[in-house]
Amino acid sequence: MADDGLTKKQGQIPTNLRLLLVIEEVARRGVAVKPSEMVDSLGLPKATIHRLLHTCETEGFLQRDLDGRAYGPGPRLRKLAADTMSSEHLRTARLTVLKAVAEDLGETCNLSTPDREGMIYLDRVETKWPLRIQLPIGSQVPFHCTASGKMYLSTLRASTLEAILNARPLEAVTDRSETNPQALIKEIEATRARGFATDDQEFITGMCAVAVPVLDGQGRLMATLSVHAPVQRHTLNHVIGFLPALKTAAKRLEKLN
Repeated sequence: MADDGLTKKQGQIPTNLRLLLVIEEVARRGVAVKPSEMVDSLGLPKATIHRLLHTCETEGFLQRDLDGRAYGPGPRLRKLAADTMSSEHLRTARLTVLKAVAEDLGETCNLSTPDREGMIYLDRVETKWPLRIQLPIGSQVPFHCTASGKMYLSTLRASTLEAILNARPLEAVTDRSETNPQALIKEIEATRARGFATDDQEFITGMCAVAVPVLDGQGRLMATLSVHAPVQRHTLNHVIGFLPALKTAAKRLEKLN
């Protein structure tokens, strides 16, 4: 379209483009969107918006938020985003950054993205040490007891965070996992304030980790960059000392997208 804004204003969006624009609008906002909000932004009739949202939900591209009224990314849209980020030229550039920081720190580095039930390992560069903790690309790890998961939780609205943490009992993966929602909320608030998250043997006994955000062009969390190490080599305080290198690498990753 030569003038996308004018076309929307006039309500002349081509039929074969409407579904894509609905999906794009949900992705652009970065939060669950109500149909009434999309009527205003897309300039389409309310009945049309509801029909398009129903189609997107039925096909798995969007799904209802916790309130039952707003819509957020569904499993097919999240997979589409992950597949796009894993395209060959982007992944080659990302791995160059990951390899550099992993070699600099001497420990395993991970790039993770949020999914509905946890964080998904998108890319990973292993340490050269024989003593390592292996979690392959594609592994899903919990939000509440991992550095990458807590980093993601720190970006959520207070109401969404509370709803997620109280939706079902939190599992004690190790004896250090925090399972009290209110205590975890306080930790997430501290994470938000300092700009990084930690895992002190909360997910795997004998492993500590630290994670920083990788932001998109609108300042929203796109992924997390983390490093983890066996406690036989590094205490949590030692791993926190890796933050300057991680933050530098995260900035390099942001420039790739």
